[in-house]
Amino acid sequence: MRTIKRLAIILMALLVALCAALWVPAAAQAEVSALFINVGKADSALLFLGERRYLVDTGTKDSYDQLESVLRAFEVTRLDGVILTHTDKDHVGGLNQLLKSDIEVDRVYAGTLHSEKSLEDHPVYKTTQKRGAALSWLSAGDELEAGQGCTFWVLGPLTQDNDKENNNSLVLLLTTPEGDMLLTGDMELPEEAELLAAGAFSQVDVLKVAHHGQDDATSEAFVNIVRPQWAVISTSTAEKPSTPDDGVVESLLRAGAGVAVTQDAQVGILITLSGGVATAQSVQWP
Repeated sequence: MRTIKRLAIILMALLVALCAALWVPAAAQAEVSALFINVGKADSALLFLGERRYLVDTGTKDSYDQLESVLRAFEVTRLDGVILTHTDKDHVGGLNQLLKSDIEVDRVYAGTLHSEKSLEDHPVYKTTQKRGAALSWLSAGDELEAGQGCTFWVLGPLTQDNDKENNNSLVLLLTTPEGDMLLTGDMELPEEAELLAAGAFSQVDVLKVAHHGQDDATSEAFVNIVRPQWAVISTSTAEKPSTPDDGVVESLLRAGAGVAVTQDAQVGILITLSGGVATAQSVQWP
């Protein structure tokens, strides 16, 4: 296991050394790309879909400065949508500050199924009400058209988990003319198993690894179905020493995936899709 961990670290280091980009301005983006932002042990991904810009999760309150710096550096003055996968603070913590900023947000999206006691306790509902932002609720089976042939398909959750909010994570399949991405929030093994049993998953080009690469998510059975070209883990080992888990990394490597971790890049990991081929860059501040 230690040998595999060393191999994984070497592969990630090579990714940073050989594929590093000092800067990738917004004008240089291909039609379909995703910047998985380094927001510590939290989640935030900026999606470039033609002329449209979507943000999936907003990191923590404490990581908001990094998020806003990235948005401004990539010349994002307007977001077509902000999708919050679930109510944990490391996914919704930056929403209030984002809505207070001068960055326009057309609409906020959140999951219908959640573990909050009431709608008034739901952090996304409370924040959008306070800031006067438009809010739409998403459920399994819904689709969100994102223009130029791009669509978010809501795969899950299929049922509500009142005890574990992670298992209420929105699981999104983004289909595009250039390739597909699977965004899994913090989906743990119970939600994953339910979706596997329903036959919800298929091969994708890019996987956002669930729950920061912890060992309570991303089973080998799941990996062998989705078999991504690139898998991105959003975490900070300094904040959560058990991430990414050796076994999760090993499963992804065995399936032929490249593995990138956001903590290895000052800005984040940029994945570009073109003609069904995914490429990865580690983006550093200039």
